[in-house]
Amino acid sequence: MPRKSQKAKLILDVKQKEQLQKLSQSRTAPIREVQRANILLRYAEGIDFTDIERTVQASRPTIYKWVEKALAMGIDEGLKDKYHRPKEPKITEEAKSWVINIACKKPMEYGYAAERWSRSSLANHARKHGPNEGHDCLKNAAKATIQRILNEHPIRPHKMAYYLERRDPDFEKKMIDILCVYKEVNLQNETAKPGDIPSIISVSVDEKPGVQAIRNIAPDLMPEPGKRSRIMRDYEYKRLGTLSILAALDLHDGNVIAQVHERHRSREFISLLKEIDAYYPAESTIRIILDNHSAHISKETMKYLAGRPGRFLYVHTPTHGSWLNLVETLFGKMARTFLKHIRVNSKQELKERIMLGIKEINASPVVHQWKKFDFAHAF
Repeated sequence: MPRKSQKAKLILDVKQKEQLQKLSQSRTAPIREVQRANILLRYAEGIDFTDIERTVQASRPTIYKWVEKALAMGIDEGLKDKYHRPKEPKITEEAKSWVINIACKKPMEYGYAAERWSRSSLANHARKHGPNEGHDCLKNAAKATIQRILNEHPIRPHKMAYYLERRDPDFEKKMIDILCVYKEVNLQNETAKPGDIPSIISVSVDEKPGVQAIRNIAPDLMPEPGKRSRIMRDYEYKRLGTLSILAALDLHDGNVIAQVHERHRSREFISLLKEIDAYYPAESTIRIILDNHSAHISKETMKYLAGRPGRFLYVHTPTHGSWLNLVETLFGKMARTFLKHIRVNSKQELKERIMLGIKEINASPVVHQWKKFDFAHAF
């Protein structure tokens, strides 16, 4: 029979007991506080130290420590560690500046293969080279030490984000030109009467390359009541190649003219232009919004356009400004609908499925509009 403890009893009122019970069952509180709450609850219930040690999985000295602390200072203090700093920090301001300077450069500049620093590699570099640079305080620098130094500024050389550099000096002008076209089209659409054909027809044109033709190795398993609630698909597949979608989106009625090719060279683009030319009335000017892809401005394309003087009017999006082209919203719609998870047995089948999807879009066309025209805050 275990010897009865001579320590005083821990008396808890209702509020304190509820506090400890809630903490002992918490999934978000620090594990050490949860353990201490369990120790104090069991001790207050009169459970002996041996049973507490077995159920809480804590050592006898640990149990004594927290029980004595709660008896001496109350449960609020008995649950928490005292703030203490065993010794003053030794990292000098000069050493911190040296670490920050290193962190603001690439590791390759110091003879390493990595593209960016990790906290561990930066700590290793500080321990190896810091003392030689007059910073003896860094000879035992750990990853946590480096992290504290970085947090003071703060910088995170182990993280990478992406930005887009504007390489087009006329970016703002071209963007405003595009937005003015969209605003003009919106006004045309609002004031047009049924059957009216605008003298200038605006069409948004682009390519969606790299649409993959993927074939299943095993058949899909369809949903079956009581057996599976969703389509099951085998992980293995076979790549059959890729196709490119060339599309022209009519900004007045939402009609789509599209072609699917294995490549998107000048001849494929000219083929699309010919279909656009044949689709619209001969007396109209076709204003095309497009980027500066080589196929759009090649000698072959320019020769074709020269043979149709006054028929086509180019409006170029700025470099890296494809997001300004409304046809991108059409490609997004395709990616979310009939192209999503698509599986085929050949590239020809993929082509037929894409053209069927275009036909379905044209059966219920949607006019794509640019709705924000805040030129003052456009850039």
